[in-house]
Amino acid sequence: MSAKSETRDFLWFLAKLALFVFILRSFIVSPFNIPSESMQPRLLIGDYLLVAKWPYGYSRYSLPFSVPLIPGRIFSSTPAHGDVVVFKAPPTQKNDYIKRVIGLPGDLISVQEGTVYLNGQAVPRQKVADLVIPVTPNMTEAANRAGDASPCFRPSFEEAAPGGGRQCRYPQFRETLPAGKDGPAKSYNVLDLIPDSPKDNFDTVLVPDGKLFMMGDNRDRSADSRFPAQEGAGIGLVPQENLVGRALISVFSTDGSANWLLPWTWVTAARFDRIGEGF
Repeated sequence: MSAKSETRDFLWFLAKLALFVFILRSFIVSPFNIPSESMQPRLLIGDYLLVAKWPYGYSRYSLPFSVPLIPGRIFSSTPAHGDVVVFKAPPTQKNDYIKRVIGLPGDLISVQEGTVYLNGQAVPRQKVADLVIPVTPNMTEAANRAGDASPCFRPSFEEAAPGGGRQCRYPQFRETLPAGKDGPAKSYNVLDLIPDSPKDNFDTVLVPDGKLFMMGDNRDRSADSRFPAQEGAGIGLVPQENLVGRALISVFSTDGSANWLLPWTWVTAARFDRIGEGF
């Protein structure tokens, strides 16, 4: 075989590989990593997960770089209450956010003293054991970027760990969205770090057609639908067209201590107990 023929075959292989990856990431699954604390306790900084692309249909935001090849949304389906979803965040539609779906079109949503009200009924919330997690390098790095006084957000949440080092202790609650025509009741844990914070109250809003009301599970550290769409400060009501996919499964997690030049640290930095968790 000539060198020219080998080059042509190699280029053809690369083209087929690129097409396969494009189809996989656009229509089946794509990876997503967690850069912030907004979905604690379910998701920690350094978690990596797969996002299923098919559950809600497809739009331009399903495609890499939001290539405008799909008009509107095709094969569209509405999420269920409590789904954890990835979407392009208003107002710019450039950044991928991950939040939990609290309100669907036609729902009345409000928050009173930290309790979510869905269609006039309080969503049950029960105090459970505190969330205790070790302080990790990626938490410290995130706190430095944000200008926080502690990697645990506030020094009052930081304490000595029994085996040495430091850990964060957060008040944790179990919240249960009621069963409905979109599925059974769904329970999940949330954090409420600051009693009587401005984020604990939100006037009633009717979710219009084609929109969704999103909230982060870490209620005092989430820029979500409780705040008007403003870059880095809130997202308002999210158009269904912006949906990228539904969180499927955690596939890897790192505490941020790995050094890419020291391969053995790739293993010591891994949090293997977080791998395989579903949603």
